[in-house]
Amino acid sequence: MKKDIQQYDEEKLTSEMQRSSRHYSDHKFWDKLKKYGKKAGGVVVYAVLLLYYTLQKPTVPKKTKVFIIGALGYFILPTDLLPDFLPGIGYVDDLGALGAAVLQVAAHIDKEVKAKAKDKVIQWFGEEVNTTVIDEKIGH
Repeated sequence: MKKDIQQYDEEKLTSEMQRSSRHYSDHKFWDKLKKYGKKAGGVVVYAVLLLYYTLQKPTVPKKTKVFIIGALGYFILPTDLLPDFLPGIGYVDDLGALGAAVLQVAAHIDKEVKAKAKDKVIQWFGEEVNTTVIDEKIGH
């Protein structure tokens, strides 16, 4: 039963990400990040930036870029599975979607991408942001 629920949740999340990809643009991305980044928290922002900077790499396959755009579109969309305005839980589903996307594209996340993402997160949140949970999952 638990496996069926998990598979349903993954299918629903994948469907939402595909639907959300049409909402992505660089402008919308940076606008959302600037407005809600502090509220979302350092770990969410780090995951978002890992995907964004990976998307910018010319060597990343088109299929992978489409997947990243779907995940970033999901982050941008305010009316996702858990609306972002809900206090305390509004970004839980975003982190799940972003975390899944980061794991899917981990092979394309190199030291340069990680350094850019960490630099930006430190700039916004300070040195105390702990990105270990994501870094351990993607390796490198």
